[in-house]
Formats: sequence, structure tokens, C-alpha cells
Amino acid sequence: MNYKTVMVSLALDKPNDACLAVAGDIAERFEAKVIGIAASELRPPLYFAEGQFAQKLIDEEGQAVRKRLSELEAEFRASVQKRAKSVEWRSTLAQPVAYVAQQARTADVLVVGARAESIVDPCAAPDPNGLVMQAGRPLIVVPPMIQWLDLRSVLVAWKDVREARRAVFDALPLLSAAKDVTIAEIAEEGTHPSDALRHVEDVAAWLVGHGIVASTVVPEAKAKAADQLDEIAGDIGAGVVIAGAYGHSRFQEWVLGGVTRHLATEPRRCSFLSR
Repeated sequence: MNYKTVMVSLALDKPNDACLAVAGDIAERFEAKVIGIAASELRPPLYFAEGQFAQKLIDEEGQAVRKRLSELEAEFRASVQKRAKSVEWRSTLAQPVAYVAQQARTADVLVVGARAESIVDPCAAPDPNGLVMQAGRPLIVVPPMIQWLDLRSVLVAWKDVREARRAVFDALPLLSAAKDVTIAEIAEEGTHPSDALRHVEDVAAWLVGHGIVASTVVPEAKAKAADQLDEIAGDIGAGVVIAGAYGHSRFQEWVLGGVTRHLATEPRRCSFLSR
């Protein structure tokens, strides 16, 4: 199992070097096609604008957005053209999360930039928090300073739920390419450490069947799970953290759990998220 098509989402308002570097790295590792994608929805005119003046503002913004999308296409092609098996560009005037999630049907994995700000401009780039819940494909969330996909050490953040099982399966190509793999479960309230140990040992045994040898860690719960995972990742020098994207429904909206939100918005290294 390999990734044959990678989709990389480009932001209109921030540098895209890190995402393009990671997408190109994946393309070279797996001889994959890369699809570049970007979208922006036109903002409504100011409340006091109306008539011809309002239309003029809409036309000017549309022209500016189309120009920016054209610039991003050129940036995308220059960055990955020589690294990918083939390349394709898709862009439109639309809400970014909805558009990228819809187009994700063409890809095996999505590469998207982390958005650490508390309020993300919904017109400039897809928010990983929303995209991971809608795309139906795994996301690789890339911090801005990353220069390559570091697979020398990979951490699997295990939790014995469906989303984690899905994430580990979706990440098999990365795990197969990794030099060292560690599976860690934080024994949270309601989970006995011996049960957590059995969980991670079962996952390690399953990975052996795929030719992947992994070590296991079940630390004593002593802080927030996100902080402990960061500590473990730092100790083993992990370049990627693999985790299920957990959420719950509240007022008919998806709300991410604490660990998932941290990995989607403020990662110190690449996060591989799936649900």
C-alpha cells in the first residue's frame, strides 16, 4: 500500500513553503502524483456599500483573488513539478474547507498548513479543524518551519477507539517508511495502565504482520494528554505524530477534542490525523 495521489492545500494569506516541501517529499518517496488546490470565497461588500459601488467592490475583489490563485499555481508548479510523477492544479472561488473536502475524493492524503491563530480567516485557507472532520481522507498538518517529512522517528498516539484504528491503517505507508516507530497510550481516567499496555502491544503485534517493528510506551498519566504526547515525541525525536481525530457533536457542530485540536493547530512537528 502506497500513496499514489497527494493533495496539497495552499493558503492565500501565508507562506506555503513547508506544505509544498512535505508534499514534494511524499511524492518522491512514493512516486506519487501531486494535486495542488486553493480556494477563496468572496467576502460580501461592506454593509454601507450598495448598488454600483458594491458591485465594483465585488468585481475588484474577484480580480484580486483570481490573480492570487494564479500566483499560487505558479508557485505550486515550480516547487513540485520535478519531484512528482505528475502534477495537477485545481482552484475556484468557493469556501475553502467545503471545496477542498469535496475535491479530496481524488487523493489518498491531504497536506495542509497548521493554523495556530484563534480565529482563522475562512476565506483564505481551510482550517484543519474543520477539514479533518469533513474530508474523509487523512491529513498531514504541517507547521510553518518544517522543511521535509522527517520519518526517522514516528510516534503513534494511541487511544483504543475507532479513529485511532483508522489513523494507523491510513498511515501504513508512512510507518513502513519510518526508521523507528513508537506506540504510546496515555492511561487516562477510566483506563488501567495494564489495559493500555495490552492495547499498544496488540497494535505493535498487528504492525509486525505488515513488516513494521514498533516499541511501546505507557507512561503514568501526570499532565494533560497533549502535553505528555509532546514530551514523549520530544524524547524520541519524532518527526511525525499519528493520531485519530476525535470529536463530539455539540449543537450539531463538530467540536474537536483537546489532543486533536492541539495536533491540528499548534503542532511542533507534522501531525497525521484521520477519522
